[in-house]
Amino acid sequence: MPFQQGGAFEGLVEKSRSGTGWHDANRQRSVVSMAEDFPGQDRTRHMGELKRGQSRWNVYLEFQPDAELEAVRGRMHFVGDGQHKTTGWVFLERQEKDILERFGEFSAVELVQFVEAIPG
Repeated sequence: MPFQQGGAFEGLVEKSRSGTGWHDANRQRSVVSMAEDFPGQDRTRHMGELKRGQSRWNVYLEFQPDAELEAVRGRMHFVGDGQHKTTGWVFLERQEKDILERFGEFSAVELVQFVEAIPG
């Protein structure tokens, strides 16, 4: 079940049976400092904090316009525990707001699965 209500996050920490929690940062641009810079950081939005046991990951969504397709690509960055993990370009939508909406459909458990599937 996605952690959203009415298509927008409510800024709540939620816990599932597995001890996974998701906290939304009220969809604000990131003011959280990161241990390392990465390409595309200027095009990211801090989406919240993902927790599982003692692990904590700040989740960022990166947007990249694709003029040829008249669309926007999106990928996720997970920063925490001294690591930085990045997905491939998993979103391709007409507008940034469409990517935000699709991202909101992921549950905390699904986000943890992304993190665990990325080598590193």
